[in-house]
Amino acid sequence: MKRKRQTYRNLKPLHEAQEIFFPRFENFRMATENIPVRQALSRLLVEPAKAIRSVPAYNAAAVDGMAVRASDTFSAFPETPVFLSTGSEAIQVDTGDPLPNGTDAVVMIEKIEVSGDRCEIRESVYPWQNVRKTGEDIVKGEILLPAHHRIRSYDQGALLAAGILSVRVLRKPRVLIIPSGDEIIPPEEITDPIKPGVILEVNGQVLASMVAECGAESVLMDVVPDDPEKIRHAIRSGLEDGYDLILTIAGSSAGTEDFTPNVLEELGELLVHGVTVMPGKPTLLAAVNDRPIVGIPGYPVSAVVSFREFVRPLLFQMQGMKAPEQETVEAVLGRKLPSKPGLEEHVRVILGKIGDRIVAVPLSGGAGMMTSLVRADGILRIPPEISGYSENDKATVELLTPKRQLRNRLLVIGSHDLTIDLLASAVKERSAGKITISSSNIGSMGGLVAIEKEIAHLAGSHLLDTETGDYNRSYVRRMITRTPVTLLTLVHRWQGFMIAKGNPKNIRGIEDLTRSDIGFINRQAGSGTRILLDFEMQKAGIDPKAIPGYRSEEYTHMSIAMAVASGRADVGLGILASAKALDLDFIPVARERYDLVIPEEFLHDERMELLLEIIRSQLFINQVLELGGYEVEETGTIKE
Repeated sequence: MKRKRQTYRNLKPLHEAQEIFFPRFENFRMATENIPVRQALSRLLVEPAKAIRSVPAYNAAAVDGMAVRASDTFSAFPETPVFLSTGSEAIQVDTGDPLPNGTDAVVMIEKIEVSGDRCEIRESVYPWQNVRKTGEDIVKGEILLPAHHRIRSYDQGALLAAGILSVRVLRKPRVLIIPSGDEIIPPEEITDPIKPGVILEVNGQVLASMVAECGAESVLMDVVPDDPEKIRHAIRSGLEDGYDLILTIAGSSAGTEDFTPNVLEELGELLVHGVTVMPGKPTLLAAVNDRPIVGIPGYPVSAVVSFREFVRPLLFQMQGMKAPEQETVEAVLGRKLPSKPGLEEHVRVILGKIGDRIVAVPLSGGAGMMTSLVRADGILRIPPEISGYSENDKATVELLTPKRQLRNRLLVIGSHDLTIDLLASAVKERSAGKITISSSNIGSMGGLVAIEKEIAHLAGSHLLDTETGDYNRSYVRRMITRTPVTLLTLVHRWQGFMIAKGNPKNIRGIEDLTRSDIGFINRQAGSGTRILLDFEMQKAGIDPKAIPGYRSEEYTHMSIAMAVASGRADVGLGILASAKALDLDFIPVARERYDLVIPEEFLHDERMELLLEIIRSQLFINQVLELGGYEVEETGTIKE
């Protein structure tokens, strides 16, 4: 019997869901515990910490020199020095030594000349000069740290110095993470090739690390099958074992195999089933035995959004703290960003400072694209009441990258090439992380437009002039009119048809793309590869409508190669290096020049100078050659 698909019970706007969830547990605080100060970093004090001893505990020399009675030196000047007996009237001390009885000051060693049993003092000192007096830093009995103080590294030093070896703090929340799904398998149990339908369980590790960043502890359970009784048992066992918060992964949506909503409704109270946020819509919020349960969506980006919006604030609340505010910047949109009204959309963006503006460029990819989070510098929220942003609109971006790093960021927009990834790694390594590269692959045309609109530091381009056979120059002259630029050749590379190993479909050339048994995968309009394909089709007299898959598009050469390697397509046009990377066969079509288009104003920027130095280095050239499919005789040369 076919299971009936469920519907979301009570879809709520994000702010409304938070207003339902957080107040429900506002009095749910962790119990207190006494722990050693050495283990108390970032923990919250529940009572004042009073000093057990004074610091210093005795009068101590603050410098190297001679301890003296200050009044014995009052007449000392460089012209009329005072002579004191060493060992009785002037006693040698080092920094930190107790001050000898009868002395109340220290003369610095450089102000003294010792001769035999006498020392010559050329400068007077006043009482307690160069002395750390008892209790100067901390006085016994004083409140060193107040209650509700979050302990920092230097607080630990002060506590230990004051004789406080343990403190009473709130216990860390204990979180149980329950991944679920028949198709979910831990990476450690996988052997290649992965069987179709298998999904790697990686969300659990991401959530466990995010829990740790919130000062809590977690346990990641083994995967629970899609069985309501086993899901129910896992949740009940977690509650019986005393976990303060339970996170279930997947099974929270409205599909036929999503059992978690019903299980939570049976066990307790289902507070929210679905929120109007994208990604993150299938989030579940529940209360069972007065403890919070959060159903985390299965898609990786949705899981992170759900955690950031509900779990992170709750964990800090449970520890008596408010979650630290996310650092934000005001950015201008590098391109139009549409959105569906009624949903709060969280868009991953890369950021770069161009002149005095911070530019945000949206990253493509849905809720399942983990790499969109890896590459993202920030999250831009589109409110549900608007239909998106126009180009050059200002918007607030929540940072995933420290703001200071944006000053040293190079923003690369344009055509995709594997050597850009090599450059990004080399620049970060050579600068010890100070200078970084973020890239957006929107095609050669898009890169030139970005340079003209001053929203990129450089662009990658390989646009063929079909009349002259030259690359890029005519397009630059036509499309970039306001910004003087330099063309620098990065590589020459071969474009061709990528096909499965052994060429099982017997593909020989462009004419075969029209065959009904051939599935083609194309690059997006405006890319240099698309222009090359259209040129070759025109020469062969082929109508685009005759090619199955002509309108199926990908944005990178590796995505084209992956489509062929996975069997989703039989053939795609791309670079030889990508074919080699995935062990595909390759039919050469054209040798092309891939240039970097650089605004002249950035040529002498230290970031660009490092980039150019790396491009012209033998090490980089060797790395490019190792990729295969590239020629480097003109790498690093400027085209007039």
